[in-house]
Amino acid sequence: MNDIPRGAAQRTAKLASLPLGVAGRAAAGWGRRLVGGDQEQISAELAAKSAEQLFAVLSELKGGAMKFGQALSVFEAAVPPQLAGPYRDALTKLQSAAPPMPSRDVYRVLAEQLGRNWRQRFASFNDRPAAAASIGQVHRAVWHDGRDVAVKVQYPGADEALRADLRQLGRFSRLLQPVMPGIEIKPLIAELRERMTEELDYRDEADNQRAFAAAFDGDPEILVPKVVASAPKVIVSEWVTGTPVSAITREGDQRTRNEVGRLLAEFHYSAPSRCGLLHADPHPGNFQLSADGRLIVLDFGSVARLPNGLPEVLEDMTAMALRGQSEQLMARLRDEGFVRPGMRLDPEDVLAYLAPFAEPLRTERFRFTRRWLRHQAERVGDFRGPEFRTSRALNLPAQHLLIHRVTFGGLGMLCQLEADVALREIVSRWQPAITEGLPLADSSPWQ
Repeated sequence: MNDIPRGAAQRTAKLASLPLGVAGRAAAGWGRRLVGGDQEQISAELAAKSAEQLFAVLSELKGGAMKFGQALSVFEAAVPPQLAGPYRDALTKLQSAAPPMPSRDVYRVLAEQLGRNWRQRFASFNDRPAAAASIGQVHRAVWHDGRDVAVKVQYPGADEALRADLRQLGRFSRLLQPVMPGIEIKPLIAELRERMTEELDYRDEADNQRAFAAAFDGDPEILVPKVVASAPKVIVSEWVTGTPVSAITREGDQRTRNEVGRLLAEFHYSAPSRCGLLHADPHPGNFQLSADGRLIVLDFGSVARLPNGLPEVLEDMTAMALRGQSEQLMARLRDEGFVRPGMRLDPEDVLAYLAPFAEPLRTERFRFTRRWLRHQAERVGDFRGPEFRTSRALNLPAQHLLIHRVTFGGLGMLCQLEADVALREIVSRWQPAITEGLPLADSSPWQ
């Protein structure tokens, strides 16, 4: 295969094929129904074909298109059951697989970044990529001192492709909506546009990884590989490997899925306090379970910088929602810019909208399920209901947008795992103000 397709017209045509393909299949399916075809079977076939096209186009383009697909993969759990299967399989592939770039291109990047004698840095280098990501691919190698290392090499043209994709995906957001029903595509693309260009300089990613590795060094439950060397388009880090979380989601027993869910929650809620950073790319392709039971965390290109830990306003609002303090919650939302100017809202409607999202903290343990996440997506997305009207009056300030996406991405992963997690205990250790004095409920009405 050649480098990433760079031309704006070429990439736009490929991206346009997604919504057009969906529309064409829908029209064909409608025609088949008119002549007596089985509706359920036809819908399943359409979903499978749309999912196949989704994977083929996004993985071939890589760049921002593939990153968009990876972001969608976390929210797959919110998709209606009759559509979830095909999309689950297609989007899972995007988390860790894409067509490789030719060896000659890999060598060229390594020579540019590590010097013409780059091979002398390695005792051996495997030309075949071990994994692929949105803007780079990973090769296994042995460093000159004998250490097994992972070498992440950025695709030639990734910067141009990334910016072009995010522009085009923004224009197509309304047409792409049918590909993932129930998910707000436009805000997701807008947020990705703001963050993705930060990932192009691997030196920044290496600095982030060093900070996480130092904070979790020696941790018995979380493993962050140490950085060995870095350049703008190459990162060399310790080689670590385990069972991908995507595989555990598909095939793991309940005990393993519960344990992975617990480790994911522990990592997510402890990181801001431990290193002032939040891993901001929460999809299953970035997490594995090691043979000794530790959660392996990969890919630190996107982070939220939280030098003072989780913002106090988010802790306060979560605590108020849990305690049913609708008037105080409404006042805090207005003070912090969470309500659009000129909007009038009933505090009880706002509480009804937000409280279910905090429900996992009310009980000692909470079973995260696809059904629960679908229920949340359906109630806030039902334009006939009060939650929909409330959501249109609320605003998410820019400084909280990334934290919001990461938190809900983490919830999506827990629901994909169908994990039973003692989330309250984890949150109480790292953000004690949220649950302090809150009585335990016997069960949740939302499960």
